[in-house]
Amino acid sequence: MQQSRQPVRSASSASSASSASSAPSGRSAASTVGGEYHALLARHDAMRLRRRILGQGREPAAETAALYDGAADQRLITQYLDLVTPFADLIAHLYDEMFARWPYLRSLFPASMDFQRAHLARAFWYLIENLHRPDEVAASFRQLGHDHRKLGVRPAHYEAFEAALCAALRRTAGPRWAEAVEQAWVRMLRFAVASMVEGADAALAEPPCWQGTVTAHERRRPDLAVLRVRPHEPYPYRAGQFAAVESPLMPQAWRHYSLASAPAPDGEVAFHIRRTGPGGVSDALVSGTRVGDVLRLGPAHGTMTLGDEVRSRDLLMVAGGTGWAPIKALLEEWAGRRRGTGGLPQRPAGRVHLFVGARSRADLYDAAALDRLAARHDRLRVVRVLDEDAVPENDDPSAGYGPLAEAVARDGQWSHHLAFVSGPAAMVGATVARLTATGIPADHIRHDPVPDPLTPPTGRGIADGSGPACVEGPVDGVPLGLKDGLKRGREM
Repeated sequence: MQQSRQPVRSASSASSASSASSAPSGRSAASTVGGEYHALLARHDAMRLRRRILGQGREPAAETAALYDGAADQRLITQYLDLVTPFADLIAHLYDEMFARWPYLRSLFPASMDFQRAHLARAFWYLIENLHRPDEVAASFRQLGHDHRKLGVRPAHYEAFEAALCAALRRTAGPRWAEAVEQAWVRMLRFAVASMVEGADAALAEPPCWQGTVTAHERRRPDLAVLRVRPHEPYPYRAGQFAAVESPLMPQAWRHYSLASAPAPDGEVAFHIRRTGPGGVSDALVSGTRVGDVLRLGPAHGTMTLGDEVRSRDLLMVAGGTGWAPIKALLEEWAGRRRGTGGLPQRPAGRVHLFVGARSRADLYDAAALDRLAARHDRLRVVRVLDEDAVPENDDPSAGYGPLAEAVARDGQWSHHLAFVSGPAAMVGATVARLTATGIPADHIRHDPVPDPLTPPTGRGIADGSGPACVEGPVDGVPLGLKDGLKRGREM
């Protein structure tokens, strides 16, 4: 195989990672890059943007999907896939190799690599399963490249990753490995990287991230907090979208959370954070964050928004758990449109049927806000749906209870409504299935993939209609869609 060229170590990355360069391996905790490194990158991007505006220093266009025969590489990679799957050993060897040869790169990663390894495994499965759809893959990885700007990743780092991957493939597969298969992996990786670089370059005029000061931190439950954050610069987003958040307690570890408020004149944003386990980003945000702390926010994403086509249509909104956050933001925008606030013209509004699900009354952490919304808007109907008990409301028959998806399906005829569904993946999947079974068209149901930009290989994920489709589920770590290829054996 032709060896990958040695990645160039930029002065900025070298200086920022001098302390990490002596780390013995990626297994030990290392300091992450700080503000000086990101400031250097910002100045570099500003110079590149200036040259682009002046028509100077244009970079060659990235390889396009039309020029890549992904289906051929998919067949070749699949035939030898059993030599490197499950991916746990391959990924461990990859990072060991990369951090041993280029120790300064360790500072670009969080102290704990568990989430990163799982994310990379999902990325590999997504690529292999979808290589025969290069246009779709290119779109997904352009978005991923746009998001990776906040991590401080540069093209030279991808070259180091490629060299480490090749070494890891050989080490994992052993003597039965074939150079032609390695070349297919390299082509697949370079195609994905070209799309990522293209996505990053397209966003050159945008900040890679925003800093924001925590102005309020309210513990609604031991495992749940509502945060308000004031970005230091204007933060563009729409109600219903989500964004990645980084805590200073967990540098370089980002997790996606829905924005829980519509854009407001004071510029503040809100998040509803539920702690999912000890020691992670959610734990840092719920238990370790205080007023005055500075967080970093990634760019907002998501298509679960109110478009102009909504106007006077009737809406169905379904929220489970902290899936209430984006629904609350959508309701704030809907109410603002009715009143004509925030520079929006006053418009007639249809009715909104809101279903909010929880395990018990104690899990309705924002019940006061629900009550205020119901009291202020006569065209809003609120139904609380509990798994364990009912919420008494003066014998109001609208106080439903039971599994959320079943309650929504049996409550009314929704075929002419526009639906918004948000919550845990299982709840969203069940609700969408029940709604489509009752006759509501699939393109009238909006829901976004959170938290990962790549659909995991655990079922056909909760993605919006334009998002990447996934395989039907893993068997021994291998998606079912690839099992046939493995059974056929190697035909080379």
